[in-house]
Amino acid sequence: MKRTVIALLLLVLGASQAFAGKLVADSLSSKILGATVKINVYLPDGFDKSDAKYPVVYLLHGLYGTWQDWENLGRMKLVADELISSGEAKKMVIVMPNAGHPDVHHEWNGYFNMPGWSYEDFFFNELIPTVESKYRCIGDKAHRAVMGLSMGGGGSTVYCQRHPDMFSSCYAMSAWLDNDMRGVKLEEEPDDKLHIVSKSVADHSALKFIDNADEETLARLRTVKWFFDCGDDDYLMELSVGLHVKMRNAKVKSELRVHNGVHNWEYWHLALRDALPFASRNFGEI
Repeated sequence: MKRTVIALLLLVLGASQAFAGKLVADSLSSKILGATVKINVYLPDGFDKSDAKYPVVYLLHGLYGTWQDWENLGRMKLVADELISSGEAKKMVIVMPNAGHPDVHHEWNGYFNMPGWSYEDFFFNELIPTVESKYRCIGDKAHRAVMGLSMGGGGSTVYCQRHPDMFSSCYAMSAWLDNDMRGVKLEEEPDDKLHIVSKSVADHSALKFIDNADEETLARLRTVKWFFDCGDDDYLMELSVGLHVKMRNAKVKSELRVHNGVHNWEYWHLALRDALPFASRNFGEI
């Protein structure tokens, strides 16, 4: 019996190693931002041995975070390797760009355009075309997804609202979707970077977007698959629930899951195990 268990463990270990992808640390010199943006890129097993093209997921970090968080704190590579090896997710490229810094008061954070930091322009005009060409991504709506946590969950949602022709799906974890009910006080100093970023979230409110959307806009939103995932003790939970209800009333289908948990990496690590298969299921044929 003991030998059988050991043999099974070795078999599982061998299988996981056989389907191991790799992480590439890259960077992009941005004319729009006037800065070099660091990027982590996950490449699936076999990438270097073929000329195949792959679907792509953009995986966004949160406030106070960096491009390394999803790997260092969320164990992204481990999750992706396991899901791909088990067949729960297709082989895909996963792009984790930097949009932040732990010093939120003096360094830029955020995924939206704001005075001095035109990140949305950078994302769509520089980042997407550059990485998708370099890393052999299929490069169309049907094979592109975006997801993220907290600030990145809000960024993912707003990107899909404003650019529904670009993404097949959005998976928002513990998303910072507006400043209402968010439990974080705005900084009073207008020159404080956190104040500017917080104002940009209010200016790009995902909830108000639905309130103001006309039927043509709503029809375009219906071409995206939506998933909101938040912990029951997360201080941002009401935002995800509120947006889900607004979208349902507007006849834009979305999925909502409220699990036991708070606003932390234990929750997001587990959420990623649902997020990557969700994106994979909604990719077009490869």
